[in-house]
Amino acid sequence: MMTKLTPPSAEARPLLLETHGKTRQDDYAWLRAENWQEVMRDGREALSPDIAAYLDAENAYQEAIMAPTGALQETLFAEMRGRIKEDDSSVPSPDGDYLYGLKYVTGGQHPKFTRSRRDGSGEEVLLDGDKEAAGKAYFKFGGAGHSDDHRLLAWGYDDKGSEYYTVRIRDLATGEDSATRIEDTGGGGVFSACGKYLFYVRLDANHRPSKLFRHEIGTDPAADVLVYEEKDPGFFMGIGRTQSGNTLLIDIHDHETSEVWTIPADQPLAAPKLVAPRETGIEYSIEDNGGLYYILTNAGDAEDFKIVTAPKSAPSRDNWTDLVPHTPGRLILSHVVYKSFMARLERDNGLPRIVIRRLADNIEHAIAFDEEAYSLGLSDGYEFDTRTIRFTYSSMTTPAQVYDYDVETRERTLRKEQEVPSGHDAGLYVTRRLQAPAGDGETVPVSLIYRKDTPLDGSAPCLLYGYGSYGISIPASFNTNALSLVDRGFVYAIAHIRGGKDKGFRWYKNGRRKDKKNTFTDFIAAARHLVAEKFTAHDRIVAQGGSAGGMLMGAVSNMAPDAFAGIIAEVPFVDVLATMLDDTLPLTPPEWPEWGNPVTDPEAYDYIASYSPYDNVEAKAYPAIMAVGGLTDPRVTYWEPAKWVAKLRATKTGDSLLMLKTNMEAGHGGASGRFDRLKEVALVQAFALMVTGKA
Repeated sequence: MMTKLTPPSAEARPLLLETHGKTRQDDYAWLRAENWQEVMRDGREALSPDIAAYLDAENAYQEAIMAPTGALQETLFAEMRGRIKEDDSSVPSPDGDYLYGLKYVTGGQHPKFTRSRRDGSGEEVLLDGDKEAAGKAYFKFGGAGHSDDHRLLAWGYDDKGSEYYTVRIRDLATGEDSATRIEDTGGGGVFSACGKYLFYVRLDANHRPSKLFRHEIGTDPAADVLVYEEKDPGFFMGIGRTQSGNTLLIDIHDHETSEVWTIPADQPLAAPKLVAPRETGIEYSIEDNGGLYYILTNAGDAEDFKIVTAPKSAPSRDNWTDLVPHTPGRLILSHVVYKSFMARLERDNGLPRIVIRRLADNIEHAIAFDEEAYSLGLSDGYEFDTRTIRFTYSSMTTPAQVYDYDVETRERTLRKEQEVPSGHDAGLYVTRRLQAPAGDGETVPVSLIYRKDTPLDGSAPCLLYGYGSYGISIPASFNTNALSLVDRGFVYAIAHIRGGKDKGFRWYKNGRRKDKKNTFTDFIAAARHLVAEKFTAHDRIVAQGGSAGGMLMGAVSNMAPDAFAGIIAEVPFVDVLATMLDDTLPLTPPEWPEWGNPVTDPEAYDYIASYSPYDNVEAKAYPAIMAVGGLTDPRVTYWEPAKWVAKLRATKTGDSLLMLKTNMEAGHGGASGRFDRLKEVALVQAFALMVTGKA
């Protein structure tokens, strides 16, 4: 007989907080480390003893509760690892005389960056991830880009999980890094055309990408030149380069507004030139060809975006001319401009497609697909003067397929098909696309996969996944990890709820700010529709979401706890009100366009307070909950899930399971190695099986 485990209890230290004349009490605000910047950089050693003790106690409790599933976790891990081709490699991408690619070796956790001659001979390993990660508890690559003359490689790494990347510069002739270390960057960098300069973005003490620097190769980074400084903490900044390679792009944006400055790649010392000044609600992104910019934008009431051209010599908005006009309901997601054609990825009737436009005569054709639900990705490659594009196709039953497509002959060449070493028979599975009725008359798409022999009488368990923020759409793509649940009788479902762009930009707009609750009610509607259609029952549904999707998990557990048997909340953004009131945190000012600004707007304060998961915990029965956080996470700080679990444990009624796992050596993405990450997936899948009686 197993001894009943006693869960840890966080001390309540009441703190009264007043905003807009309203007072709220926060008993667990003390879990937010005052030195959080140091915690992100240095990890556990910077934590105060009382916070560390609480997180350790929760971790020990979680490990004890899940210990009986140890053998199951090992089995799940072995299954998922068995579906990975360990010695896998990408389809190499051509650039001049070389082919660049990624490869893994059997047993390796991290990729190797490689190149070979155009004929495939003489392969070199430019960067060995396993070698660089040796001896580190956490290691993740940032960007890696080579100079135009193929002599240098600028690459970045993070060894804390804090997303402060160090950039190194490698001589590809010798394979050695220079002594140069550029600290606190956002990732990699972009070379000038001559290869003598590297442009990179540095993060400030509050983890904001605020300054663009120019580094002269071979000099001390202390002498790097500040090229541009973004002084508005509400905006992100990045550096890129057009497909032609002719223009460096300083991209400045929040979640609804953008601004681009340009520098000719062959004039690296030139001052940046503004394309069009930022205007609230107007987004744009740039490609170029010859003397023209090709601009994807929502300007001029183009809610689902259009593509315009403008002369490089006078690119202001007054000179924008429609090339691909706005069509309501057809959302243009991205565009790439090559020497003789343009490729764009768009979503029409909820499904993605690629459209090719010949620039000489503007004749278009689309690349067509037949399945009911699928995922499509467009890779831009390195080359500009080409007639070939590369895309990746998959569905929930079809492993990923990589194609090269000749835009002139319209011939598709299959370059790679995802291998599942342990075997995969697509004929054993069914994929479906349902439309769940929402309370306001909308219908919510739901993508499903299940085995053909799964009974559809309400007895099957279900894993229902959701996100629903920032306009991000969750693709109906092949997921080898999900098969471990599906093969155990689960229906695996993705709810394409408002807040994403699955049904156009309107779908996003109707799931943010004052309409954010639509995201939550859509997810609940999806769960109830699955039950009504007898795919599952409410006491068999486990909901899963991470980051902003973790906020969704917290909200639906408050709003409809009876609809779910379990909740998996990974790095959950659950302390929404407190975070949006704290403008010192890395992402708070840039997030205000997404959620509203409760600092200055009392209505935004009231609305966020009405759904913020932490603030709406009540004395009632909750589903079983597993929360997962990362100590050095700069996106969703570790104390959000910690405070949430502490309050739930002190407030909820009943004896439903409640656990918190804090990864003390990682950040937002969890473990960095490809196999270590599978162990975390196995843990949450074991939880799903346990709470549905399948463990």
